Amino acid sequence: MRVGLVIYGSLDTLSGGYLYDRKLVAHLRDAGDEVEIVSLPWRNYAAHLTDNFSASLLRRLAGSRFDVLVQDELNHPSLFWLNRRLCLHPNLPPQGEGTVPSHKGRGRRVRATPIISIVHHLRSSEMRAAWQNRLYRIPERTYLRSIDGFIFNSKTTRGVVEKTIGESRPHVVAYPAGNRLAPSIDRDEISARARQKRALKIAFLGSVIPRKNLHTLLDALALLTRKSWELIIVGSLDTDPKYVQRIRAQVARLGFGNEVAFAGSLDDEPLKAILRHSHLLALPSSYEGFGIAYLEGMSFGLPAIGGSDGAAHEIITHGVDGFLGGANDRNTLAAHLRELADDREKLIQMSLAARERYLVHPTWDESAKKIRAFLRKALKG
Repeated sequence: MRVGLVIYGSLDTLSGGYLYDRKLVAHLRDAGDEVEIVSLPWRNYAAHLTDNFSASLLRRLAGSRFDVLVQDELNHPSLFWLNRRLCLHPNLPPQGEGTVPSHKGRGRRVRATPIISIVHHLRSSEMRAAWQNRLYRIPERTYLRSIDGFIFNSKTTRGVVEKTIGESRPHVVAYPAGNRLAPSIDRDEISARARQKRALKIAFLGSVIPRKNLHTLLDALALLTRKSWELIIVGSLDTDPKYVQRIRAQVARLGFGNEVAFAGSLDDEPLKAILRHSHLLALPSSYEGFGIAYLEGMSFGLPAIGGSDGAAHEIITHGVDGFLGGANDRNTLAAHLRELADDREKLIQMSLAARERYLVHPTWDESAKKIRAFLRKALKG
């Protein structure tokens, strides 16, 4: 099977979405498939829109003769109209004269090469001004309607996409996994860690961007007794420098000293060391299409605190292995943190439940196998 994968930038980019794509590519190649990465340069959103009229990009995608073309939905501004042009390109003739019916009576020509989209979450699902999301939804909806089948990272993402296009199309839900770090930790170590008479060690794992709501977490920590907690922030500090500057100013304004540490992006071994010695993972995002960080924390027995919007509820069971709450509700967040800092038996109970939640979740290999079977089925269809 010859597969093309369209992404922005490098496949080695540090984010949950790129990790998902890397794991899939590695599995396909290990299974004997040929995978060609079609990398488009990172630019701003408006510049990406002009890719739809690029003759060279059209020729490259049409001339490569892929058996199946996979696109990361993140690339939708570059592809929303170009995908429709591919239907008419002489190198990609339709399989027949008919159309595949779509909503509102319109039809799609059937391509000889199916286009499959990996959807992590929609840009128009993120928290911003309503008028901005309405504008983003126009090219995003057009893109989604140009796709023959979908790879979804969660049931939540599937529901959002189907609501956006008004129909269900061939798809597979293949969850991201948390076994990348392969932690070797047992119940005794988890319990002993929680019982230690020391500050509650909280890990924040994610790029420092507004959607991850680090500012709300800091506001919540300001409501707790000083010295009862420590926070380490693990994630890229380069994605949104203005927000990072705002966070550093907030830390200074709140008078936090050694309680807060910025670790930046880390390789696997130092990250494993941090998670092994932490008590809790807090990532109160305004929206997550899935939330790999929650599972990676749970693999070390860390209860997870996530936002109630998005797919975090597909991982976290509120009050059992973590907590869910409003993205900007600092008071409730502070109450959850205080409870686990003060009640170490509760912390042990939730930590062990978090580890059990991780153990029953599909592995990366299991999810990738599911995707490969779907791609092969798309070829036959």
